Amino acid sequence: MVGSVTDRAASFWLRTRMPAEVSIVIGDRRASARTSADSDFTAVVRMEGLRPNTSYGYQVLIDGQLAKTESTRFKTFASSEKPQPFAVGFGGGAGFIPEWERMWDNITKYKPTAFLMLGDNVYIDQPEHSLAQHYCYYRRQSRPEWRRFTASTAIYSIWDDHDFGTNDCVPGPEIEKPAWKRKVWEIYRQNWVNPAYGGGEKQPGCWYDFMIADVHFIMLDGRYYRNRAGGSMLGPVQKAWLKKTLKASTGTFKVLASPVPFSPKIKPGSKDPWDGFPDERAEIFSWIAESRIAGVFLIAADRHRTDLRTIPNPGSYTLYEFESSRLTNRHTHPVVQTERLIWGYNKTCSFGLMKFDTSMDDPEVTFELIDIDGNTHQTHTLKQSALRSE
Repeated sequence: MVGSVTDRAASFWLRTRMPAEVSIVIGDRRASARTSADSDFTAVVRMEGLRPNTSYGYQVLIDGQLAKTESTRFKTFASSEKPQPFAVGFGGGAGFIPEWERMWDNITKYKPTAFLMLGDNVYIDQPEHSLAQHYCYYRRQSRPEWRRFTASTAIYSIWDDHDFGTNDCVPGPEIEKPAWKRKVWEIYRQNWVNPAYGGGEKQPGCWYDFMIADVHFIMLDGRYYRNRAGGSMLGPVQKAWLKKTLKASTGTFKVLASPVPFSPKIKPGSKDPWDGFPDERAEIFSWIAESRIAGVFLIAADRHRTDLRTIPNPGSYTLYEFESSRLTNRHTHPVVQTERLIWGYNKTCSFGLMKFDTSMDDPEVTFELIDIDGNTHQTHTLKQSALRSE
């Protein structure tokens, strides 16, 4: 799995059958790491010194022997000094349905620069049983479609209820309570290749941020510190980080990624989306308005369909939310009709694709709704000029 890509570096996640030295070779460069039982036989190899916006082929060596691999070619990101058009896909709701694992090959055809897994990436619902967690990751990682996809596309992930705890879980604000939290976090880290995991050992979580060219992606953890009594989904540390990160951002677009939708009435009668934390949602939106943060739009997962909606933000510009969470799920949610719905789709599995072009006088992003068979059902273009306060 390729991830943590920049304009000059990339990381490679690997799993072996037994302890081994693993190496990545690109041209005359070679970088290595070791897998061990302590890491569930996984390792991350970092390759530095690459060129921006460049396609590279790579080889995988295990104990010095060339491994049989597929699709081992990836592309570094464009630099912020010279932005280029690029596409980023995203989605959630990736239940293990063998006949729909072809979704990963479908996405690969679009050659996204990166793909964002926004939660329910695997369905575990067994936070106290580590073997079940391992099994669910192994099951997905065994699929050749997934392996081809992740070997060639920069992968970034956050979790939601089904890969963190149980359905609609509210585990509370404590780091070590319930006792299973840290172990779930450790297993999660073993199976992804993100640039960071919250605040690390002292403040576990899955939030982080990264840049592709001049577009800033800010990934949120909506589970670890979710606290109904305290009215917070993010917890104080993550929320302070979010504000600091947005304030300092130079991104032409700032993409705020949540595992659950911000849009009101998206799941009628439920407090699991941001409707369950209306004061914190209002605080964040008001802060964006007061701080005059330009270029923000929202993406989310959780609802088993693909929607585009808008959210009024008094004193500032209208916020757009692109939501998609039926990558491979069998279960479907109906399209909830709200006055702010632009379009919605739930007939079959689908994903969201965002096509950015910030080289234009008025930078733009085009949202596309694409199904598992490669059919584009809806598009919508958003100009950066629409995301500025008057």
